Amino acid sequence: GIDAWRWDAPFSHTRERWLETKDPSIIWEGHYAGIDTPYCHLEKLQHLEKLPGDGFTVACFPCKIKEASAGWTRAVALFD
Repeated sequence: GIDAWRWDAPFSHTRERWLETKDPSIIWEGHYAGIDTPYCHLEKLQHLEKLPGDGFTVACFPCKIKEASAGWTRAVALFD
């Protein structure tokens, strides 16, 4: 299981661990997952409850931002 609704631990927990250890690798540790295995990280998608249990494909169209490591995406559902 996890201790939060997001991949990274709650900041209050991370802060406590960092103050104890001063280990920079624990800050936003979930964001380091793509170093070894590339992946697409999507956050804050809305209205997922409106999708059926099956019968659709999700397509994501990310916006590339110059000199940035992240950006928004236009996510769409294509129904069968």
